[in-house]
Amino acid sequence: MKTVAEWHQQAQTLAVNGQAFINGSYCSAASGKTFDCVDPASGRVLAHVAACDAADVDRTVRFARAAFESGVWSRMSPAERGRRLVRFADLIDRHSEELALLESLDVGKPIRDSLAVDIPLAAKAIRWYGEAIDKVYGEIAPTDSSTMALIKREPIGVVAAVVPWNFPLLMAAWKIGPVLAAGNSIIVKPAEQSPLTALRVAALASEAGIPDGVFNVLPGYGETAGQALGRHPDVDAVTFTGSTEVGKLFLRYAGDSNMKRVSLECGGKSPNIVFKDAPDLDTAATAAAWGIFYNQGEVCNAGSRLLVQREIHDEFVERVLQVARTIKVGDPLDPSTEMGPIVDRSQLERVLSYIEAGKAEGAQLRVGGERLAGLQGNFVQPTVFDTVSNTMCIAQEEIFGPVLSVIQFDTTADAIALANETQYGLAAGVWTRDINNAFHVSNALKAGVVWVNCFDKGDMSVPFGGVKQSGFGRDKSLHALEKYTDLKSTWVHLSSVD
Repeated sequence: MKTVAEWHQQAQTLAVNGQAFINGSYCSAASGKTFDCVDPASGRVLAHVAACDAADVDRTVRFARAAFESGVWSRMSPAERGRRLVRFADLIDRHSEELALLESLDVGKPIRDSLAVDIPLAAKAIRWYGEAIDKVYGEIAPTDSSTMALIKREPIGVVAAVVPWNFPLLMAAWKIGPVLAAGNSIIVKPAEQSPLTALRVAALASEAGIPDGVFNVLPGYGETAGQALGRHPDVDAVTFTGSTEVGKLFLRYAGDSNMKRVSLECGGKSPNIVFKDAPDLDTAATAAAWGIFYNQGEVCNAGSRLLVQREIHDEFVERVLQVARTIKVGDPLDPSTEMGPIVDRSQLERVLSYIEAGKAEGAQLRVGGERLAGLQGNFVQPTVFDTVSNTMCIAQEEIFGPVLSVIQFDTTADAIALANETQYGLAAGVWTRDINNAFHVSNALKAGVVWVNCFDKGDMSVPFGGVKQSGFGRDKSLHALEKYTDLKSTWVHLSSVD
């Protein structure tokens, strides 16, 4: 890997395009307005980005609809769509250093993670759907001999993908892959904090052979571009990853417009439950620490609530603290950095306000709790609160930062009750040697994903998503295609043969 000096040198010469990508070409917003895209580590303005609004949304939807109805992509054979998606993924891999650098500059993500995790997994997601789509079969219903009933999946039409800033390209790829594989047109609305990689890969999609109008990227604010997409009568579906608050807005927009299909992957307050018979306390402690401090804690399924059985509480928490104290926070372009800055000043203030709330509510601050001295960006220390009550706001509200709340429990029933006592239901972890207990707890948890003796594991073949106010619908796996297709049943009457 390059040295920190080499990454900074490359950053100075990196071409950054802030224009929207509509119908196969880059362009300014119709209003001519822009907003600044700022490096959270240095405060440097990286680009002036097109501030798209309702006029741009309307124009883009028309192009996306025309492309869809023309059949240039929607009626292309699945095998050919697949080949072009694989070519698209190959181009992402080929430009991995450029994309990783854009991602790290844009959101403060450590370059070691952008280069080794985010960009390769984004390419993998798109490639996976490209390779899968011509292996998805229709069905024949078990009707009587006088009829033949055929069931097939058809693309839904124009899909708006509104994606978050914590994993900008990866979360976009989880949606781009199945949306395009199914034959739809897509309009990607990146978060205003993180538009750069989505805008860059738009040109790669075009280079890979995805036709004009099929792949579009509209940067802009949520209250303008995002709302316009949610309310547009010719958008057939919205897939959203972000906060529960905004997810509810998209449900309202759909009801106020054309009852468009909405799928939501929203907030989380994931419990990570450690029983006294956990197989390896060091492994569990390391996983618990990185389950909240990875990506600066800006992870929807972060293990922000650590539930520890009373008998091992003191010993286990000390092991977690040892890991927290060793995490290197600093320049995201330094390959040795493990935790970078918070994405922007607003989010920094949110995280710091929760830290103050934890102190005020009487939780015990064990480590961190401050901005990092000596650095000018939005840096916060890894923070651990102990003796937390599950009713405290730091235990109930999504902070989206490197703040861990430790909660003690006595019995399995206590652990389950505490874990489920939240509005969210995205993910959970369980650490125990007892396989019966593992399945009992897993079955009782109200969560879309449960990890046993591990945390934050995943694969493209396994669906990801939540329950309760963490949303509905699944990303990844073949199940994701269900959000972007409609079932059509065709009945054929068979005449008797003399």
